[in-house]
Parts: sequence; structure tokens; C-alpha cells
Amino acid sequence: MEYSFAGNEYINYILDTYSNMLIRLAFTYLKNTADAEDIVQEVFVALIKRGEGFDNDEHEKAWLIRVTINKCKNFLNSGWTKRTVVLEDNISTTDKHDEDDIIGKVMALPEKYRTVIHLYYYEEYSIEEIASLLGKSKGTIGTRLARGRARLKTDIEKMGGSEK
Repeated sequence: MEYSFAGNEYINYILDTYSNMLIRLAFTYLKNTADAEDIVQEVFVALIKRGEGFDNDEHEKAWLIRVTINKCKNFLNSGWTKRTVVLEDNISTTDKHDEDDIIGKVMALPEKYRTVIHLYYYEEYSIEEIASLLGKSKGTIGTRLARGRARLKTDIEKMGGSEK
């Protein structure tokens, strides 16, 4: 869909299309809804300041994801964040109890596994696309995905669930 980059229609399109996905992604890093929303707001401001369009929708989406990840990492490395206590909260994408437990298990994974699993399963990116987004090799992403899955399987078995 073709929009004027500076117009309100484009901004509304971007917000409608990407805001929930970017908030979920930021939440996987920050584990806090308010901080995730703040980061996504900063991403949208950066997009407006960028002032130019994209080659296609995939380039646009990849740029938004990359900027979101970078802003999350910067936030986590900031002096302010290192001196504060995080109050964790929960973003639920479903009302099903079992899926909420699985989402909780994903959120408990270390960042490197959590991000790859989120991008692969929730955003449906391929290993190659994730490698490009994160600036890692396909082998590294494949290893992180396999190790993340193994940890999830162990955690799910511990909670008495079956393999999903």
C-alpha cells in the first residue's frame, strides 16, 4: 500500500500495522509493558524523523524490528536501568491458561533465546531473516533456537505439561 511518508495516513497505517508486534517484541527484552510502550513510541518518533520511505513492506518491518531491538538494548544498558528495580508484568496474547504458562516460560528464558523464539514463532521469521535482523550467523540463530526449545521442553515437562 502506497502512502505519503509524511502524512497522517501513513502514521496511522504504521501504528495499526506494527504497534502490537513491536510492543510484544520490546516486552520480550524489557519484561515491562510501560517500558515496552515507551520504546515503541521512540521507534515511531525515529521513523518520522527518518523522513524517507522504504523499498517495500518487508524492509519497513525489518527496519522497525531492528530499531526496536537496538533501543531495547540501549535502554537495558543505560545507567538509569542498572540502578532501578524492575517490576515485571504480563502481556497475555490469549486467555488460555496453558498458553499463558508457555508464554511465561518463554519470558523466563535468557534474552538470546527469548528473542529468537519470539521472532521465529510469534513473528514467523525464518532463521535466515532472524540472522539478518540480529546481525548473527544462521548457525548461531539455529543453535539459539535449538537450545531455547530444549530449555522450554525441560521447563514444560517440569510443570507437568506435555510437549506442544
